Amino acid sequence: MVELNVDSLLKQKNKSRYWLFNELNALKPMSYTNFLNLIDSRTQSIKYIYIERLCQILECTPNDLIIIK
Repeated sequence: MVELNVDSLLKQKNKSRYWLFNELNALKPMSYTNFLNLIDSRTQSIKYIYIERLCQILECTPNDLIIIK
């Protein structure tokens, strides 16, 4: 199963999910529910623009962001 490693990356930076939501929402508005579904890996797909933006915001690479369990 492929998952996003967002919580671990946020913890390293002492940031909250809400902070990330606000940063990500500047790109393209989305509901908080959709954001949580994305972060909790409850979606079927993710747009490349979101992967790119998450990596920019969290200062990481896709290898850091995406994990396989």
